Amino acid sequence: MNTHNFTRRGFTLAALAGVGALAACGNGVGGRGPAMIDARVDATLAEMYRNYPNTESLAAKANGMLVMPLVTEAGLGIGGAYGRGALRVGGVTVDYYSTTKASAGLQIGAQQYAHVLFFMTEQALTDFRRSPGWAAGADIEYVISDRGDSVSAETTTALAPVLAAVFGRAGLRIGATLQGTKYTRIIP
Repeated sequence: MNTHNFTRRGFTLAALAGVGALAACGNGVGGRGPAMIDARVDATLAEMYRNYPNTESLAAKANGMLVMPLVTEAGLGIGGAYGRGALRVGGVTVDYYSTTKASAGLQIGAQQYAHVLFFMTEQALTDFRRSPGWAAGADIEYVISDRGDSVSAETTTALAPVLAAVFGRAGLRIGATLQGTKYTRIIP
């Protein structure tokens, strides 16, 4: 057996185990279930509205919002992400969701962030709710960039059925995006 390959294989397995441990850490896994998720969703929305006031008008225009209060993402060549949150329609939680993402390629580091998806059309919300596992695509428009800049709600609402706000980043990871992130309904 080639020890060089064994070391590389062992390192990859250890990195994957570390990603799994990071993903479970602080995401409400084993927590108080719905009450914990709802409290985190409330806090996340309050922070978003305070730091990015234009998102309040987006929320008022949206048919629904998926709020992911804490997503942990880590990678070293192979990466992954996990988080849990709630879908709110009319300000009321109607379902709970998990988000997962697997990735491979040029990436290194770990980060935690929150994100909110605004479903700007009834069709986009319906498609999301009917899907057994909805995946975010390249057609999502971002209303808050990596630098914390925000764009005008008026210019984006007519352009895309789903808008995303990604904020509250802690940590450093190169190559972060919501593209390819999968959302699945859960029972917490």
